[in-house]
Amino acid sequence: MQEDKKNRIIVIGGGYGGLRAVEKLAKHKNNTITLLDKNAYHFMQTDVYELIANEKDFAQVSVDFFTYCSGFDRNVSFFKQEVSSIDFINKRVITATQRFSYDYLIIAVGARTKFLQSIEGLAEYAHGVKALHRAMYFKQKFEMSLFKKVDESGTVCRPLNIVVAGAGLSGVEIAAQMASFAKEFYCRNNFLCRKLNIILVSSSSRVLKGMDDYLVKKSQQRLLDLEINIKNNTRVVSLTKNSVTLSDGEIVPMDFMIFAGGIEPNGLIYALDLQKDERDLLKINKYLQVLGYEDVFAIGDCATLYNQGRHIAPTADVAEQMAALCSENIMNLMGNRELKKHNIKSRGILIALGRGYATGRILGVNISGYLAYCMKKVIEKLYFIQLDRHSKKGCSKIFKM
Repeated sequence: MQEDKKNRIIVIGGGYGGLRAVEKLAKHKNNTITLLDKNAYHFMQTDVYELIANEKDFAQVSVDFFTYCSGFDRNVSFFKQEVSSIDFINKRVITATQRFSYDYLIIAVGARTKFLQSIEGLAEYAHGVKALHRAMYFKQKFEMSLFKKVDESGTVCRPLNIVVAGAGLSGVEIAAQMASFAKEFYCRNNFLCRKLNIILVSSSSRVLKGMDDYLVKKSQQRLLDLEINIKNNTRVVSLTKNSVTLSDGEIVPMDFMIFAGGIEPNGLIYALDLQKDERDLLKINKYLQVLGYEDVFAIGDCATLYNQGRHIAPTADVAEQMAALCSENIMNLMGNRELKKHNIKSRGILIALGRGYATGRILGVNISGYLAYCMKKVIEKLYFIQLDRHSKKGCSKIFKM
């Protein structure tokens, strides 16, 4: 009896969307799935604020791709390789060392911090935290700065000045968590030198532009309670090693700066001859296929998603919904069934605002305080457990060989 033909599926990028697609597609035994990523680990970017503020170490915000993929029933493989190009006509994904053939392709490469060339000194002196190595570097620098402050106690006690440029979700969460951590750190240890200045720069008239008024009000009040200096209607125009110049002419002393003022697609997207929007993100249709190729899908931060003409903000929740629908439509293509149109929308949001406090809106219900904080912790824990289950299974298989 002839063995059923295997469906070769390649997933480029192991972010939230990519891993959920792997999980969904691996349930079908006739699928052979290849995951490609330039890194050896999945980085849980939604937990970056906890990593920086020492609530979690890097092992708690990352998952090893090799053990994760080994945890499936031998139909998932991982290759630590960076994709350089894609031959859509001959259905090949090309890296520096190999060529991989596919029947179906999912592009899920995510996005990276966009260091604007128009801002002098930005690339040289600012830090991004969307990549794990950048977040780890900043975490170490932040802790060393706190230590130096303690070492200065009883002498000069110079203020530690941190500038966070960009008052979107990432910027707000990081500013709040650093302020909360530093405040607790100094008080708990009874240190004399406690001068910490966090400046949050917002190009809009308020933080969290475009979000619900309830979330904005609660978040802004929490930031003020943490003594964060919010500068609205201004932007960073240049940096030096020790200062930031703002658009209103103010020069702010700076020990270090986090730039959370925008994202751009990862490098591969620029190399692809596909239709893109004004931000260079991939255009996709209502079935999540890239325009021009029915066997190629794009999900997550590298693609532009609209629902009834309204842009859907790129979040982990949205990426996972896209992955689930994308996987379903790939199976529909295999079975010559009608494809399913997307109706993806945000199911809710929880904003971490320092230790023991969060605010959010879940399924239309507003929630704030410690309860929201606990809810966010539970969601993060459940996500990690799901990935860790496959990793433990894969690790056990590998060490039994």
